[in-house]
Amino acid sequence: MSENQGIAQREWVLTALDEFEGRLLRYSQRLTNGDSDLARDVVQHAFLRLCDQRPEELNGRLAAWLFAVCRNRAIDMKRKDSRIEPLSSACGSETHGRESDPAESAENRDAGQQIRKAIDSLPEKQRDVVNLWADGFTYREISQITEHTESYVRVIAHRAFQALRQHPLVTRMVRAEAGQGWQ
Repeated sequence: MSENQGIAQREWVLTALDEFEGRLLRYSQRLTNGDSDLARDVVQHAFLRLCDQRPEELNGRLAAWLFAVCRNRAIDMKRKDSRIEPLSSACGSETHGRESDPAESAENRDAGQQIRKAIDSLPEKQRDVVNLWADGFTYREISQITEHTESYVRVIAHRAFQALRQHPLVTRMVRAEAGQGWQ
């Protein structure tokens, strides 16, 4: 590798780090049951693996590739640690900025926690698809990350969203929002 190629490679990895590190950390924390140290290790592994890749090898699939590496590494580390239990999601990190109404902010946080609990109750495959979908991935990208067909991912997503609509926590939230109160 020439010096210019090495500089270009370094810039590409640093750009990817800037663009994806936060999302990958949140995703990895959900996969590691909120273990932030383990999540950082998972993300670090993904970026170390990226250093061995060339942009043209990924053919425009950088995001899907990074998330797939994180997912596979988190699963491997959980297996290695003999903690074979359903992957769970940690509460997402909060963004700080101007908050218009503290009560509204607290209500949104509570609603987010309730939704997170409902998602955590899903089977692992459904939870994985919902988490990736929530991170903004298309069904095609999710299929690349999870190494399942796109049609399979669509079926799993449909079942997951159907289960979430019927989940008692979500049902109570919808009733409360419609003015029927918590029942």
